[in-house]
Amino acid sequence: MGISVLVVEDDRNIAELLQMYLEKEGYAVTIAGNGGQGLEKFRFLKPDLVLLDVMMPVMDGWAVCKAIRAESTTPVIMLTAKGELDDKITGLKSGADDYITKPFEMKEVLARIEAVLRRSSGVTGEKKLRRLVYDKLIIDMDAFELIVNGKKIDTPPKEMDLLFYLASSPNRVYTRNQLLDEVWGFDYFGDSRTVDVHIKRLREKLEGISESWSLKTVWGVGYKFEVL
Repeated sequence: MGISVLVVEDDRNIAELLQMYLEKEGYAVTIAGNGGQGLEKFRFLKPDLVLLDVMMPVMDGWAVCKAIRAESTTPVIMLTAKGELDDKITGLKSGADDYITKPFEMKEVLARIEAVLRRSSGVTGEKKLRRLVYDKLIIDMDAFELIVNGKKIDTPPKEMDLLFYLASSPNRVYTRNQLLDEVWGFDYFGDSRTVDVHIKRLREKLEGISESWSLKTVWGVGYKFEVL
């Protein structure tokens, strides 16, 4: 039997479109038309993954997600028409594993399902930390996305790696050589100014976004991701 997916979506056209594409990829799909029905079908079917709309009758997506998370670690991906960062953070705090903003492309849906299933196949603290969430900032290394104040920011791989490494250990100070070793690797033959250049570019993207965190220079030592 294929991987089972429960689609909880009150828009019939969207639900049937998701069902058609997912079944084409070999998933076994069940549809629920509202939050209450979705929770009932979840408890009866025990699916491998849930695609869950936010704005629905009977129970909204946040309530359904919280109910699922209270009794199961089954992966949940939220479907939302709202692109605001607050809505995404609410979903993550409710226990969602990921979110997709409507309108979406099916390639994105399939990629996110695959990524979430990979992560959940061996749910470890280390894998969970592949996404870091701070005030107005999401660093998602599985989707390779930097979301700043609700907007995706195109970011080169090494900048993403450097920011993720610093933000994974908030308030810890790293020397330039430590960052070169950990982010660039021992085989890198550049000098420590490489770190300075990447920090400068990151600051151009992040400066003034939040008062809760910042990229700090520790003079004579190196850098840290400071959380207040």
